[in-house]
Parts: sequence; C-alpha cells; structure tokens
Amino acid sequence: MADKSGTKEPEGILVERVQTGVRLEKRLLKVLKGLAEYHDMTLGDLIEGIVLHAFDGKHPFSHETRQRIADLKAIYRLDLDSSASHRLLEKTPVRRPAARKQRAQERGGK
Repeated sequence: MADKSGTKEPEGILVERVQTGVRLEKRLLKVLKGLAEYHDMTLGDLIEGIVLHAFDGKHPFSHETRQRIADLKAIYRLDLDSSASHRLLEKTPVRRPAARKQRAQERGGK
C-alpha cells in the first residue's frame, strides 16, 4: 500500500505478545517509562525496539532522543551506565518460586 507521497508503506508483521514479570532497577524503569511517554508509545514497544536494534548492533536512538534520555536520567537521579550492568545487586534478595519448589521437594514436600 502506498502513502500520500507515493512511497510504499512497510507491511505490518503479525506477532504474538506475552505478559511478563520482568524486574528492573526502579530509576531505570522511570526513565524508560518517561521515554515511552515522550514518544507516545507503550513501554513494551519501546523495549522491543531497543532490543531489536541491539540484536542488530545498531544504536536505537537519535541525538535528540539521547538528550531526552540524559534529561530523564537527571530528573530521576539515574547515575548508572553500561559499566554497571553486571554489578547490580538487589537490596533484598528475591525468593523465586522455582527455588522454593525445589527446596520443598528436597524436604519431601509437594
């Protein structure tokens, strides 16, 4: 299908989306939500776009968007960068259901 300028619009790609329970650093999530709102898109759409660009080795953001990210990082006091990605620790460790189930089985429970 062509748009008003006569150029062909890209075809939509039918996908199946699933609900997930991803845990993120609180301030990082605030920046992502702010960026999604700035671009009038859902948080899920933003994350999908970031990941697809990263998988292709491409930078997902324009210079203007990187400036908005810097502004949002300042607003939400996000002082983390990529060097922190493998060093983040939880204040309180989260007990995962699978680990509880395994421990119960080891004790002879359900």
